Amino acid sequence: MLSYQHAYHAGGPADLHKHAILAELLVRLTEKSRPISYLESHAGRGLYDLAAPEAMRTGEAAAGIARAAPEGPFATALAAIRSAHGATAYPGSPLLARTLLREHDQLTLCELHPAEHAALRDALAGPGVSIHRRDGHAGLLALTPPKPRRGLALLDPSFEVKDEYAQTAETALGVLSRWPEGTVMIWYPLLEAARHAPMIARLHDQLGEAFAHHEVRFADPAPRGMYGSGLAILNPPYGHAALIARAMAPLGAVFGPA
Repeated sequence: MLSYQHAYHAGGPADLHKHAILAELLVRLTEKSRPISYLESHAGRGLYDLAAPEAMRTGEAAAGIARAAPEGPFATALAAIRSAHGATAYPGSPLLARTLLREHDQLTLCELHPAEHAALRDALAGPGVSIHRRDGHAGLLALTPPKPRRGLALLDPSFEVKDEYAQTAETALGVLSRWPEGTVMIWYPLLEAARHAPMIARLHDQLGEAFAHHEVRFADPAPRGMYGSGLAILNPPYGHAALIARAMAPLGAVFGPA
């Protein structure tokens, strides 16, 4: 999957769904003064330019962030990032997390694509950030449990290969078994083939009340392909349903009913 580059999809409806909820979860996890760890399996380049040819080509940002009026921590982080990098800047999940986290929190990021990994280092290298060029599934399993022991891991593969749904469930459950204090969040696409369904069913059956998921349809889906976005949350923090509702409330122009 070394062909995948997120620059074509940055700022689209799926990114908005993921980032608005991720921001709320990170703020909840940092309410206490103790440090946390943030891990990501497929980190991408960290920072994107929505005026770049890749983003302009797909039009996903025009259907996403360009139509949105986000509020709360995601809006705060986006404003700070655009103040530093320009009005057309858009964060990947790692930069969003770095912007919302504190100096004593730790980030551990995996990215296998050589060009994306190099760009990620340019965007985020610094104190408290560990960047690895390695497969995200193997990387997360090898790097957990982290120190500090509280925190969140994001699994965000491209799902270009059918087997990756089953692999993602394996990785998420493996991470949680090594790191029972952690929260694990999975982003997944909604496709007509419903390839995500067995993954969600397995996670629900295995975790019961320690599992939640949230799905949205795009207001203007493409005629073919992805029609919506899903998030699975393993070991969600207390009050997660209210956090999700708060994150999604101002984004009605981008999404249909949840």
